[in-house]
Amino acid sequence: MLPSLLMNQFELTEKLRIDKWLWATRFFKTRSLAAQAVEGGKVKLNGQRVKPAKELHVGDALEIHIGDYLWQVAVRELSARRGPAEVAKKCYEETVESQARRQAQAAARRVEHEPAAEMHGRPTKRARRMMKRFTGEG
Repeated sequence: MLPSLLMNQFELTEKLRIDKWLWATRFFKTRSLAAQAVEGGKVKLNGQRVKPAKELHVGDALEIHIGDYLWQVAVRELSARRGPAEVAKKCYEETVESQARRQAQAAARRVEHEPAAEMHGRPTKRARRMMKRFTGEG
């Protein structure tokens, strides 16, 4: 009788914390990063800001901002286990508009050259002198 009771408990849990689902589906590397993103408003559930402990259900719509990219996905499965990427992709379905937008952004990044991409850290003494000469400060 005990196994059937446990089975009923697992059947009733058709919900999962949003931060745990985001981690399990590989949107974020750690669960704490997922929780920070949810807390910071980078993740919206059905158009609303939520807390990391909010329960997620199958069929919910999520908007996830990661860097410059916006993912719009529908929840298809709930998985609390972090597995391979192929398994994680089965847990959600991305909208066609979202896929097209992300692909366009990626293509634009490959074509355009970001001038600040080569700058790392603080400028050197020589670079500072050149900037001062260029701006007329010194």
